[in-house]
Amino acid sequence: MFEFDQYLGFLAFLTILTIGFWLLIFLATFVIPYWIGGALIENFKLKREAKRKENE
Repeated sequence: MFEFDQYLGFLAFLTILTIGFWLLIFLATFVIPYWIGGALIENFKLKREAKRKENE
């Protein structure tokens, strides 16, 4: 069976794996759409500003 240090290593591995999984879920659901939406809004503002300067 497992010795105590092997058991602690296994628990550390499961902890790191679980943290990585939830971080991936968080990034996929909140951060990436926020980043894409911000980039689209910024691009729209730049195009609108360029069109406004062109009309002046």
